[in-house]
Amino acid sequence: MVRSIWKKASRKTVLSAVFFFPQERKKALERWLRGREEFRKLQLADCVVVSFGKSGRTWLRVLLSRVYQLKHGLAQRYLLGFDNLHHKNPAIPKIFFTHDNYIKDYTQHLDSKVDFYEKKVILLVRDPRDVVVSQFFQWKFRMKPNKKSLNDYPVSEAVSVFEFAMQPDAGLPKIIRFMNSWAQEIPRIKDFLVVRYEDMRSDPEKVLKKMLDFIGTPATDGQIKEAVTFASYDNMKQLEQKKAFWLSGGRLTPKDRQNPDSYKVRRAKVGGYRDYFEEHEIAAIEELIQVTLAPSFGYGSNDTANTSAIVGL
Repeated sequence: MVRSIWKKASRKTVLSAVFFFPQERKKALERWLRGREEFRKLQLADCVVVSFGKSGRTWLRVLLSRVYQLKHGLAQRYLLGFDNLHHKNPAIPKIFFTHDNYIKDYTQHLDSKVDFYEKKVILLVRDPRDVVVSQFFQWKFRMKPNKKSLNDYPVSEAVSVFEFAMQPDAGLPKIIRFMNSWAQEIPRIKDFLVVRYEDMRSDPEKVLKKMLDFIGTPATDGQIKEAVTFASYDNMKQLEQKKAFWLSGGRLTPKDRQNPDSYKVRRAKVGGYRDYFEEHEIAAIEELIQVTLAPSFGYGSNDTANTSAIVGL
């Protein structure tokens, strides 16, 4: 927590010293500074969890946190955040969670994932149609103005969910580029595991066990079962309402307790994107997915539940 505060203060100090720079140059500098910090963590990490935003990362973080709490007798108030639990017990690995936003701004490896080649990597993916809807509500109710600018999201909130979904720099095209860039690099990464959000929903105990074995920290069936119960949708919603993880920053706190769309834990519904679009909009979205998304993830227009498509990834 202290290191995180210091890191942000240090970054703000540097940026305030160059306040007279053109906006684009300041933006590039901030992305470079963030990339430098992320690259440092990447080098030190025992395992890396990569995901596009709103793909279930917070849920996965709570699952892993609870397993390590149970295994090592730790209090439940801290969420796993890189090396914080490792400092409490060295048997807990340093796990770096990243959206892979900024590292390339620092390393300038823009067209490859060479920075990850020698690391143990879990790629967490989710149907991009569900991701884009969740991202819309994240952008509308939770995203800070600076983050919108830094990552090229719309500044004006007068954008419909479909308009947001089709935006090249913020919506489905951006999500698809992210997923495709990882799909083509998977064979070059030393230790790699693809985890689909939909598979976690259908059999969370099996998928969590597989991830823990991959990380190298196996757990008992009882510990896994209790972690899954603890990280259930209903319990996580209650934990967020109570701000149970306030010591871990704002990751799992609502922006407005009266607005359910401002919660980090919002719906967690597989295929819920259909509730937000008209039929002709769904048709346009399905075509975009079918034509441009790497088929290896199994997210074809009629195939959200096909796990066999990722065998071999």
